Amino acid sequence: MEFYSTNPYNGEQVGKYKTKTEEETIEVLNNSGKAFKEWKKTSLSYRTDLLKKAGQVLRDNIEEYARMITQEMGKPISESRAEVNKCAWVCDYYAENAEEFLASEEIKTDATHSYVRHDPLGSVFAIMPWNFPFWQVFRFAAPTLTAGNTGILKHAPNVFGCAIKIEEVFEKAGYPKGVFQNLIVHHDQTEMIIAHEAVQAVTLTGSEAAGSAVAQLSGKYIKKSLLELGGNNSFIVWEDADIDRAVKTAVSARMLNCGQSCIAAKRFILLEGIYDEFVSKFKAAVSELQSGDTMEDATQVGTLARKDLADQLQNQVKRSLEEGAELLLGGEQDNCFHQPTILGNVKPGMAAFDEETFGPLAAIIKAKSIEEAFELSEKSKFGLGTTVFTKNIEKAMEMAGHVSEGAYFVNELVKSDPRLPFGGTKRSGYGRELAKEGMMEFVNKKTVYVKA
Repeated sequence: MEFYSTNPYNGEQVGKYKTKTEEETIEVLNNSGKAFKEWKKTSLSYRTDLLKKAGQVLRDNIEEYARMITQEMGKPISESRAEVNKCAWVCDYYAENAEEFLASEEIKTDATHSYVRHDPLGSVFAIMPWNFPFWQVFRFAAPTLTAGNTGILKHAPNVFGCAIKIEEVFEKAGYPKGVFQNLIVHHDQTEMIIAHEAVQAVTLTGSEAAGSAVAQLSGKYIKKSLLELGGNNSFIVWEDADIDRAVKTAVSARMLNCGQSCIAAKRFILLEGIYDEFVSKFKAAVSELQSGDTMEDATQVGTLARKDLADQLQNQVKRSLEEGAELLLGGEQDNCFHQPTILGNVKPGMAAFDEETFGPLAAIIKAKSIEEAFELSEKSKFGLGTTVFTKNIEKAMEMAGHVSEGAYFVNELVKSDPRLPFGGTKRSGYGRELAKEGMMEFVNKKTVYVKA
């Protein structure tokens, strides 16, 4: 079987990739298991030195990698460069902090000496998405490999070119053969891969359906799993908020990566006292966004990654309008391009409220009170993050405990940061990436007890 990656902006073929046979896949898995036996014995300083080099490789080749991202999934080239730089940052972060994170933890007991050490598990199988094709991989790989595990990547079929470039980053940095490997395979090989004795854990970033399927397989074979799934984040604006600042942040929160982000703000819940002002200014700001050739620096809004994704978004827009929503801006689709769109009068039960909208669609919801705003926010099967805009920082902090999501941001868009744990609740998945917690996900917390 062959896969093709296509530039969603102009329809040109970017690459053609032949899938590995089952025998070739097993060879990769066996090599990962063999590499782990040696890699886990290497010093932490050796592993962090290699990680620093990987970060430098990313910076040295930023234009090459950014072009591949843009050509395969359609985000503006300026955002692709920012993505590669963020990958270099996460490499630097774990190179600088791994020693502290992996240090043994002394625990006083009746033993002469008792502590917890952090040992690697084995090979970690990563199933990664197309929307941030470099970042999603590096935020898994940087801590996981540095902890002494080996990694196997199964990337999304439309970004296999990115997957090959990522494997090259680790090769250029000097990582031993087999420590990080890219697998070009069809999803029908997933169970065989998870079942393999070398694989000790699975991490997936993707759709709710994919997460459910992988969680079932991980459970079947008793393998540790981490799931980063969809989101339907709320962006709540109180009446005392700095509206201009809130609008500026809201545009980025919804339109970055053409809205193709699990942590994008999707439901804008506005207190009725500022509703009209916010909507007027938000419409004006979104209208000014520049679309066009994704390889041009001036382009701010690209295409969606595939036509079926644009079709799906258009369907959600039409159903929401049929259900009573009001079209405030945009609403049209042309092949893979979907106009930045704003819907007003959105209520629970509408597609734009209940479903994850993966594209440049903002749903505007009116609330009579702060309490109602939070009640509306909680009406979601997802639980990734919430943003609150207000000048009353003390009250906003008090409300943090009333939110069930994995992240709560005040006067800022929800975003991933190497220094902070990232993950969700409910249908958004389980486990945490980034920060110390991300490194601890794939280690054996081993109790050591010594009595003289």
